[in-house]
Amino acid sequence: MALDLVPAWPAVGSIAGGAGALALAWAIRDHRGRPGVDWFLGVFAAQAVWCLSYGAGLLVDDLALRAALEGAMWLGVVWTGVAFLGFALAYTGRSDVVRSRLFAAVVAFGALSTALIATNPLHGAFWTGLEPAPAFGVATVSYAFGPWAYLVVAVETVLVASAVFLLVDTLLSYGPLYRRESAAVALSSLPPGFALVAWALELGPVPQLQLAPVLFVPHALMDAYAFNRAEMFDRNPTTSRAAERTAIDDLSDPVVALGLDNRIVRLNPVAERVLGVGAEAAQSRSLDEFLDLPIGLGAESEAEGAESEGIDGETASETVEVAGTPEAGRRTYAVSTARLTDPNGTHVGYTVVLSDITERERRRQQLEVLNRILRHNLRNDAGVVHGYGEILRDRLDDPDLTRMADAIERRAGALAALGEKAGTVERLVADGEAHDVAVDDLVERVVEEAQNSTPDATVELLVDDGDWTTCVRGDALRAVVENTVENALGHHDGEGSERDDGGAWVRVTLERAGDSQRDADQFVLTVQDDGPGIPEHEVEAIEAGQETALEHGSGLGLWVVEWGAAAIGAAVEYADREPRGTRVTVSIPIVDER
Repeated sequence: MALDLVPAWPAVGSIAGGAGALALAWAIRDHRGRPGVDWFLGVFAAQAVWCLSYGAGLLVDDLALRAALEGAMWLGVVWTGVAFLGFALAYTGRSDVVRSRLFAAVVAFGALSTALIATNPLHGAFWTGLEPAPAFGVATVSYAFGPWAYLVVAVETVLVASAVFLLVDTLLSYGPLYRRESAAVALSSLPPGFALVAWALELGPVPQLQLAPVLFVPHALMDAYAFNRAEMFDRNPTTSRAAERTAIDDLSDPVVALGLDNRIVRLNPVAERVLGVGAEAAQSRSLDEFLDLPIGLGAESEAEGAESEGIDGETASETVEVAGTPEAGRRTYAVSTARLTDPNGTHVGYTVVLSDITERERRRQQLEVLNRILRHNLRNDAGVVHGYGEILRDRLDDPDLTRMADAIERRAGALAALGEKAGTVERLVADGEAHDVAVDDLVERVVEEAQNSTPDATVELLVDDGDWTTCVRGDALRAVVENTVENALGHHDGEGSERDDGGAWVRVTLERAGDSQRDADQFVLTVQDDGPGIPEHEVEAIEAGQETALEHGSGLGLWVVEWGAAAIGAAVEYADREPRGTRVTVSIPIVDER
């Protein structure tokens, strides 16, 4: 046989397997403290004892010494399985199981087995009748297995199989991220495991020869691959599993998982506090017992059609009020409900997320009340001042007093317009629905109204023929066009360059961004004027997103343009125009009807 060419090859292979285990332990020593590393060091220590004891025993003829080495070999068998399961649990993010009573029982089994090995001469629980049975030039022995030896092999097989299952589950759950590490370590345990079972069942032509220590050589090579090439302990599944767990449990928002029958499956800690019930007590109870949800869930929505209830695979959202704690008081939550599906896409339940919007709703109400009161009082009082200013202007003969009355009238009109703009802002903040809008018709109407309101100005409109329809919030788009044109006209100083008399001039252009109508993906509205230009500090205020003492706008016009553009997903750019004036460019996305 070819194996006869290597003297005492079973002993050489066994010792090589032990040396490989020690080398791997040395290689990962600097990773101590990372998930699974300490347990893996225990695996290698047990493997080294297993392989080196068996390899040395194959070179010993003295039966008493061989019995001691056989006991050491069995210690390696016992603790390899225990340590390997501990590694798999810790490495895959299940360290809590390592601290459980179940794993404590596994360790207790190892400790009891160790005691029985040490006292085997007294009871023969592991073996009896040890006698020489040389083969392949080494001192193999044969003996009758005791009942505890068979139990150890069976338990260790289960422990190793469980560890392999955990590693394979990680491979399947997290895809390529940990594929090489998990696959290499899982597969490396199979050859020595099968060899141990075959030896215990006395299978093969030389049943007294145990090949498991020899097969630890390829085991060590595969583990070395996992450690060195795949950087096994630089990234491990504990991170992903912790992320999955904390993604729900550590969220500041209440999260509830429901079955198809609207019964609670899981709560995160915040949901327990908000609903006033523990996770165990809430399980299998209907969520309707705790919340008056505005969204249909469970069996009823399944029967009626999820789409009609707002649950069609996308997230549905409403609000609900919860009594809350005495300290926090009544709270308002936005309810977001999404379907839960398994990897095959089968609908298996719902996820309900409650986002606390109490303070937001309170501020919204306060601003709404303040806005309406200011608008009402501003409009009424400005109207009174405007009327008296007009009367004074008509009745006064003194030119200086007439000029003052005229200023009062104009300022009152500006205040009234400001109140109207505040109403526009309120409408922009509210959620509006998009619908098909003919942009060219809308712009034409706005230009016509602007020309009628300022007959002394020149307002030009250039629009190509074609389809100018897009799905957009019409109110927001109109606010953008109106205020862009109005700003150009309202701030003109009468010293323009386009008209001989220097009067107000505005050109509105509507064109497509692409080379043709088919290629265009946005409409571009350009409003040019030959006025004094927008002060730099006002543009800076808009770009900064806030009004400050140093960057203070003169009104709401530019803000209305900015907010209206945001509502329709448009982009606004401001630039100087030569020889004077401003060019405002609004890029409006083309969206098909929803």
